[in-house]
Amino acid sequence: MKILVPLKRVADPDNANKVKVNGGKLETTGLEWKPNPFDEYAVETALRLTENGTNPKARQGEVVVVTFGPKDTETTLRAALATGADRAIRVDAADDALDGDLVARALKALVEKEKPDLVLLGKQAVDGDSNQVGQLLAEYLGWPQATFAGSIQSEDDKSLVVGREVDGGTLKVRVTLPAVVSVDLRIVAPNSVRGKHTPPTHAYADGVRFAALMAIMAAKKKPLAEVKLADLASDTALKIKYTGFELPPARKAGIKVKAVSELVDKLKNEAKVV
Repeated sequence: MKILVPLKRVADPDNANKVKVNGGKLETTGLEWKPNPFDEYAVETALRLTENGTNPKARQGEVVVVTFGPKDTETTLRAALATGADRAIRVDAADDALDGDLVARALKALVEKEKPDLVLLGKQAVDGDSNQVGQLLAEYLGWPQATFAGSIQSEDDKSLVVGREVDGGTLKVRVTLPAVVSVDLRIVAPNSVRGKHTPPTHAYADGVRFAALMAIMAAKKKPLAEVKLADLASDTALKIKYTGFELPPARKAGIKVKAVSELVDKLKNEAKVV
């Protein structure tokens, strides 16, 4: 099975306090970049589906990772190659020249060239949280889709049984390949992914795998191609534009009250929330 996994780099959410607004624009100096966590889960899922878990070095399919961005986003791709992906593609584009719809349209063209059996994405990126690309891509391709996957079982690489997390439980759906699937965080639990090559008794370590030093060095020799955005999408106009950013107003300092009755009075007459 051939799997295409789109990846996005995002500012480390743990350093969100470093984000500054300067002249209506976001100031990213000092921010640390990392792969979008949900996309990392998608890479891990793709690796599990295309290997025998008891011998993960023997890939039983192909995993191709792709990202959209400038030259320095190749670091994100190399990290995915180090964990086991076979090759990578970087679509050259400026970060501010992209939106979800454009990425989906460009991915459609890339899918038509690469002809994967499955496109695996994270359910959303943790910066914009738009949760659009997977659904748009499935619509443009006319492929079946499953979103918020918490478990995946391959049925002889011809269809997938996907456990979708919904209110009150899990909904299981069967999608025929080729398909588009977006994954949630529970997809990297020890028994959440079952590929056709892995024995049913095998349990993975919880979470995503980490690359050993030798794998990191070997990843530098794996194929990484560059594609121009204009070669995939003739119309690069954005449907969503950010016209400016501003910080929320500073909060006033809190006050102390002597009694509950005084608190209720202030909430009712001053804050007007009760």
